[in-house]
Amino acid sequence: MRVVVQGRGGCSRPGGLARVLWAAAELTVTVGVLLLLLVVHQVWWTNRQAAAAAVRRVAALEEAWAAAPGPGPGAAAQPEASAEPSPEPSGPAPAPSEAGGAGGAADRPRDGAAYGVLRIPRLGVAVPVARGVDKRSVLDKGYAGHYPGTAEPGAQGNFALAGHRNTHGEPFRYVNRLRPGDELVVEVRGRRYTYTVDRILPETAPRDTGVIAPVPRSAVRPGYGYTEPGAYITLTTCTPEYSSRYRLVVWGVLAGNRSGGRGVVGTAG
Repeated sequence: MRVVVQGRGGCSRPGGLARVLWAAAELTVTVGVLLLLLVVHQVWWTNRQAAAAAVRRVAALEEAWAAAPGPGPGAAAQPEASAEPSPEPSGPAPAPSEAGGAGGAADRPRDGAAYGVLRIPRLGVAVPVARGVDKRSVLDKGYAGHYPGTAEPGAQGNFALAGHRNTHGEPFRYVNRLRPGDELVVEVRGRRYTYTVDRILPETAPRDTGVIAPVPRSAVRPGYGYTEPGAYITLTTCTPEYSSRYRLVVWGVLAGNRSGGRGVVGTAG
């Protein structure tokens, strides 16, 4: 009986091109999984971490104020043990007229230290306010950053804040929902200041520094802003969502101090 020996046929190893395609497919899947994990970390996990830490910081500030109430905006709030000094220059100190009862520079919290709380009742937001706008030591913690050189809370001039719209706690995610007449409440040890939303600039360039000037007025879209001194608050954040291409700006006026409102140019957002 003859024995027929079959060739290797279908059991042969794939050729060089097939091996390359298989390796490329494996690499693509691996990269895709890594990118998905990165997105989950950035969009979901950092949000949870920063939001939870911001809530704890608000509670810690309130506890410290209740235990040892003191004078207003310039008083040093209980510092954060983990806060790192901001590498960004702190800018010029506010003039005495902007101090709003604050003490000297030595009495102010260091950059990166939370010293106040911003509450936005319409959005259910309560976020710590810290000196400086450095990403690592302020904004990425879910805080609102107080622009260096701008006015103190409740003072004449422009108390200007920045905050993330997406990721890292995203405290300013829904500020586009604010409308004229909504309240913005700022609390600092021993004092509470209520501002009323007055104007919204839906979109401007990131370098439009006019929006945080003492008398805020857009240098890019001069039809938006004010023409008279007053006591203002400014909220700035990125727009559109998940992009840093433009800035969204919300302006408010200190309740009972409407001098700036009569000098408004442009239309309400």
